[in-house]
Amino acid sequence: MSMSTALLLQRPAPAGPATPTPAPRAAPVFIVRGLSKIYGSGESQVQALRSLDLDLYAGELLVLVGASGSGKSTLLNILGGLDTATSGSVTFLHHELTAASESELTLYRREHVGFVFQFYNLIPSLTAKENVELVTEIAERPMNAMDALEMVGLRDRVHHFPAELSGGEQQRVAIARAIAKRPDVLLCDEPTGALDAETGRLVLRVIDLVNRQLGTTTAIITHNAPIARMGDRVLRMSSGAIAEERRNTTRVSPEEITW
Repeated sequence: MSMSTALLLQRPAPAGPATPTPAPRAAPVFIVRGLSKIYGSGESQVQALRSLDLDLYAGELLVLVGASGSGKSTLLNILGGLDTATSGSVTFLHHELTAASESELTLYRREHVGFVFQFYNLIPSLTAKENVELVTEIAERPMNAMDALEMVGLRDRVHHFPAELSGGEQQRVAIARAIAKRPDVLLCDEPTGALDAETGRLVLRVIDLVNRQLGTTTAIITHNAPIARMGDRVLRMSSGAIAEERRNTTRVSPEEITW
């Protein structure tokens, strides 16, 4: 059986609501070992990741913090199949992504991963509903686009174009688009970076809801250290490595977070 076929046939059963701390015996969704990434060569060479080891568990909400250039986005891009490693291995549900072909990575991204970025990447000429339907039309087992938009609180804005929506509403459309294909993993790179604090908390509330209600394994990159309180586990990255790891005894709701 090819990796492409296996990735489609061996999807895990949907997880239940996320627990404050994943059970130590739970099988990890990702196993990362010795992961390194080098950009460029010679004097312009930059080592973005340095022999990094990481396990990410089903239903977990992981928050990654650290200064710009610490390797957070590079790590997330490799986990999401948007970038490739220089050395080391990344295993997703027993399938080694670092050995996958480009077509297999495309299938992996389409069927298993939802992305949310700082800038919303919506198609300006499409309504909110049509932007979500871009994903539902190609996913294996999609959520109804209206249901996805209702989950993020935008059922009354489905026929609006991005220019008619606020920044927070556009980000929530982006989240609806990401979750509409029912991904196993939701990867969020600075999802509140372009938003004010009040709107940012609203977006975090939606991400928290997706993680808790759908059981979607979630990773959030942020420069805002207080956001770390909403995660099960927090990783602080520095110079391409994990400098600190800690678990939160309890997860704080986004409404309690200020920055």
